[in-house]
Amino acid sequence: MRWSWRKVEETFFRCLMMAAVVLVMLILLWILLTILVRGVPALDWEMVSRTPRGGFYLGKSGGILNAILGSLFLTLGATLAAFVAGLPVALYLTCFRGDSSRTAAFIRTVLDVLWGIPSIVYGAFGFVLMIWLGLRASLLGGMLAVALLILPIMIRGMDEVIRLVPRELYDSAYALGATKMETAFRVVIRQAAPGILSTVLIALGRGMGDAASVLFTAGYTDALPSSLLEPVATLPLAIFFQLGTPFPEVQERAYASALLLTILILVISGVARWLIRRYARQVVR
Repeated sequence: MRWSWRKVEETFFRCLMMAAVVLVMLILLWILLTILVRGVPALDWEMVSRTPRGGFYLGKSGGILNAILGSLFLTLGATLAAFVAGLPVALYLTCFRGDSSRTAAFIRTVLDVLWGIPSIVYGAFGFVLMIWLGLRASLLGGMLAVALLILPIMIRGMDEVIRLVPRELYDSAYALGATKMETAFRVVIRQAAPGILSTVLIALGRGMGDAASVLFTAGYTDALPSSLLEPVATLPLAIFFQLGTPFPEVQERAYASALLLTILILVISGVARWLIRRYARQVVR
């Protein structure tokens, strides 16, 4: 009887997990189909190769090249800044403090809290910081806000990846006379490189798809990005503004913009997976 109850329990939870997977896949498929069905008819070469013209938000000619390039420049700059600031912190937590350190545990807790803060809060903080620095809404301000948003994500992700590096590699490097700094940058980073790359791209995707953090900091303009101190358009805000118009033609363009954003993230993810598989051959298993 006891064995029979365990079997029933196992079957129940297995069916529950399968139902949850099917539900998530159906929701994802529904979102993708909605974007495809409503976005493909409005997507053409003019939309991706031209900037908005007069009357674009009234349904007339023009495109969203300004938002495409603006999103790329802003997100790549913010990701680079967050990576440069985050990698030393991740190495410090794992290679110099260790898992038993109370300081490292406290820092990880703070980062987990920062990870859960809504992006609009980072946008508001970035806006206050911009005022303090004497900046206005610009590409640099957007980079600053997005970098602050993805920094906790990047640090915690790289920290977890680096913690998976076998301790035997540390011991071998120390036995050969390497210092902690040499071990961190010549051994640990090489071993954890595929996971670090994955973390960077996850953070990049989060930053590229976020609208709240750049609403007050990056501004918006129909011109192409030309300076770090000038306002810049982004795809999430372009989608937001186009959906807010009462014109059906412009609303259809919003779905086309969402489709472009989805394709852009999928391409970046595909290239990343290819690079990870290629580089993973050099990693010690």
